[in-house]
Amino acid sequence: MDSNPYTYWAALTDNELTVDKVKQGLAPIQDDLWVAAACTDRIVDDVEVQQTLLELGISRTGRAVERSKDALAFSSNRKDGGEALSSIEPGLGTMSDAAKSHDAVVAHFRAAPHDAQLCALRATLLWRLDRLNTFVEIRKAAPQGPKDEVEDEIEEWEDDPWADEATPGSSTAHDPKTSVKFPISLSTFLMGDLLEISCQLASLQLFGALQLLFNRLGPLLWPYRLTILASIPEHIQPSEFREILPAFDPSQNAESHAVWQLWRIQVDWSETAEVQAALKDVDFLQLSPNNLVPNQSLPHNDPLTADELLTWYKTRVDAVINATGLIDVALATIQHGASQGISGLDELGEELSLLSRLVYDAPQGPDDADDWTLQRWRSLEPPAVVRAYLAHSTPDSLPKDIARLVLPYLFVLESRAERAGKPDPKIPTHLLYDYILSASLDLVASIFEASKPTLPAAQRLIRDDEDIARLALACLYGSDSLDEWPTMSRIFECLPAWNIARDEDNDEDAADTTVISLGAFLTPSTARPHCSAADLLVFFKPLSLASLSRALDILDVHLESGEIFSRWSVPAPLRWYLQSSGNAKEQRAWANRMARRAGGVDDQLKTREDWEWLLEDMLKLTGKGDTGLPGAFGLLTRDEVIELFFSGLLSSGNFEIAKGLLHSSHKHLNLDSRKIEEICLTCSREFYDNAETGNYRFGGMKLAYECLDVPQQTEQILLEKEFIEATSRITSFNVTSRPGIPISPIEIRLTKDRLSLISRVLSSNNDAYKHTEVILDLVHKLGFRNDVVAEVKTLAMLADTALQAEDFSRAFELSHRMVDTAVEFRHSSTAHDPRVIEASEVCWVACFQLGRQPEFHDADKKLDLLGRALELCPPEKLHDVLTSWRRLESEHIDAREERLSDERNGNTISVPYERIFTAPGNVAASLRARLQGLHMPSPPLLSTPDAAALASRTFRSVAANFPFSVGHRGHSQASDRDERGSRTGSLLRGDGEDVSAQASRVLSKGIGWLIGADDEV
Repeated sequence: MDSNPYTYWAALTDNELTVDKVKQGLAPIQDDLWVAAACTDRIVDDVEVQQTLLELGISRTGRAVERSKDALAFSSNRKDGGEALSSIEPGLGTMSDAAKSHDAVVAHFRAAPHDAQLCALRATLLWRLDRLNTFVEIRKAAPQGPKDEVEDEIEEWEDDPWADEATPGSSTAHDPKTSVKFPISLSTFLMGDLLEISCQLASLQLFGALQLLFNRLGPLLWPYRLTILASIPEHIQPSEFREILPAFDPSQNAESHAVWQLWRIQVDWSETAEVQAALKDVDFLQLSPNNLVPNQSLPHNDPLTADELLTWYKTRVDAVINATGLIDVALATIQHGASQGISGLDELGEELSLLSRLVYDAPQGPDDADDWTLQRWRSLEPPAVVRAYLAHSTPDSLPKDIARLVLPYLFVLESRAERAGKPDPKIPTHLLYDYILSASLDLVASIFEASKPTLPAAQRLIRDDEDIARLALACLYGSDSLDEWPTMSRIFECLPAWNIARDEDNDEDAADTTVISLGAFLTPSTARPHCSAADLLVFFKPLSLASLSRALDILDVHLESGEIFSRWSVPAPLRWYLQSSGNAKEQRAWANRMARRAGGVDDQLKTREDWEWLLEDMLKLTGKGDTGLPGAFGLLTRDEVIELFFSGLLSSGNFEIAKGLLHSSHKHLNLDSRKIEEICLTCSREFYDNAETGNYRFGGMKLAYECLDVPQQTEQILLEKEFIEATSRITSFNVTSRPGIPISPIEIRLTKDRLSLISRVLSSNNDAYKHTEVILDLVHKLGFRNDVVAEVKTLAMLADTALQAEDFSRAFELSHRMVDTAVEFRHSSTAHDPRVIEASEVCWVACFQLGRQPEFHDADKKLDLLGRALELCPPEKLHDVLTSWRRLESEHIDAREERLSDERNGNTISVPYERIFTAPGNVAASLRARLQGLHMPSPPLLSTPDAAALASRTFRSVAANFPFSVGHRGHSQASDRDERGSRTGSLLRGDGEDVSAQASRVLSKGIGWLIGADDEV
């Protein structure tokens, strides 16, 4: 040890200090001020060393206190040691003559500054000693960490890779073999801000330590109790820190004042107000305890009033809910406050109790993450609260949930209304009924099952039988469900059954009136586009018991009908049965839908027995049950339903089943042959119109064709089958409606002029005209069988197509066949028959067209065609035909003369004229007849063979003056006439007129006479 104690003490570090070294280093020093200052200067974490320092320093200040007391000569009425600390308020003295005492103390401290310093150090050391003792007590009583579970958690994580690192806020690392130390070191506890230390203990949930701190050092912490309480985490249950929560004193109607257990009952002289004030006046900086409390915290020196306590508890509850959402903690806080007698918390506790049921007792969804706050709870209307309670209830749990969650809430609402002076005993039933009306049917069924009339009244959720009936009717008829018929039946089975005799007020008319009124009420309108269950309840409320009973009978019939509809995949909501009760059109539409949908859903009807079952159900819906109420098809006759059924059977494509039912002795399917034919035709046309392709070997067209095999093969049926075959033939020719788009069957049916389809076939296929019989058969199947005009027109189109293809031989053959057909038809009909005129018009135009084609070089055939045209053309066209024939005849003569000029011999004229003037006798005869028809006398010229030949030659010269053109390949009329005319004129005006030219002029004169021209030759 260094001989100089001052040097020795200065060389010791805080970590080297021990009790012995403190005594050895400071005991030899005689300077009390230096030793007291040295003890004050050193702050260590070792409790024994620090206690030794504090006690040594206090012992060295005792003589200074005694000197000060003696010098000041205190008055005789002041007891040594002063008054109890509990009775001293900061800044106030205890002496009767405070002013004189203060001046005397100030004078002594100025005269003896060493004593002033020692007194100041003594007060500081005493304060630290109190803290030290508090620390020792707290460390003994407090757990070894913020939570008892910390050590368990550490043991569980023995392999934690972060075990060697210290956790924030802790003085030790996570070592499973050592306990966690007290989170605040001695040095921090002695020198740190007392309020900050208290808040830290509160945040670490060390409520025992905090309570000891309040007990031992309460006078300084009391004004800041609310700040410390605010540091306690919101999720902590109030039962864990109830001792430090604000208490209520009913006698004072204010907060209870705490009772402290201070370390020293009497304050030391150096700690009195007079001494502290004197030290301040002599400008001595003392380390008083009051300097350790931060000025920024708002102190509450006086006890809180009742209203302030109420506000604090409400604020604490809001903070708990907003920060954590823990309603149970908030409720426990309110319950604690209420247990203290704080008024005004009952209603808040009631709300929290109801809210806690919602949060903790009500069923929760799998991903339910709703954050419930008091503000949100208070914003909800009662119906929304009921829905929130039952939001995740299942049909099995719903009755119990209503009993334990909803009914208590409803009773609270009722009691609140009574307390408010507005009693309403119907509040519970109204809110419960509103929920039932908006709930799904499976939930409604579970409620009704818990309200059966057979149950004891105390166990029933709904105890009024009439209310049950009204609610059930409203829920069922207000539902849009299409697949919950078993659930609806469960609801119906829970309804009461009243034995009401049928009298004049309860007959079928009354039932019909009820149904009609319900249907009208359910019909959508602009004011009420959709009728809800709540709206229906308003309708059912006024109904008497008898009317309710009848309404349940109607419901029974509708449920049975609904099950039948559902069975055949055509479900309808229950309201439909009311709305359609007086609408036969709607019933017929639904019956048709039932017959057709049943056979089209997943091939539901596979056997004949299935279809017979469907028919029986449809007929069942037309009858009346035991109650006399009609079914869903009550406005339809049995025949109508059978027809709709048979139509649906055909539309499903089950033709073999249809044939079997028609030819069997089935007692229900009794349709006459005419109606069967009509239905089959209708269904076939539906298949036809919806077919995607015209080939009657596939798809819809195949069904359309096979459908016609079901009835007897009448003429109408055969015509329809032929039309289907014609459609198939047309599509096989690749006819298109637009470029690249094949013609559809519906386009073929909608074509007004079906002969135009033949034209499209011919135009789309180059060789189609060569198949005359195929085309004619197609015309017949298009509906023109035995129609001569259509046949003539078809032959004309074929001839024209052949002409365009320059197949003149086939065109000539087709033209002859066309004329023969028209002439035969003309002979078998009257002359003024419009159809005869139409056929003749087609023939002469076609013949004229072909007869005047320059590319057709067979003059004999062309003259023959022009002769047939002359035979059939109207009178006003005779001159034009004759002119063309004359031109052709002239050209023919010129060609003959040119050929004969090269072969001149002794008989150059006889051969050509013999050939030229040979004309068919029928043409001459026909011409004679036409002239007679025009009231023109038949001259002798036509009565001899030579005259006939002359007429034939003359007719052949009329080929170029038709006013129209049929084909697409003829030359223009004017150019043809000019060319032929100039050529003929040059021949007739030649210098050397031969016999042919003379004969030509003579015959031209003669023809002019025949048509009424000048008689001169």
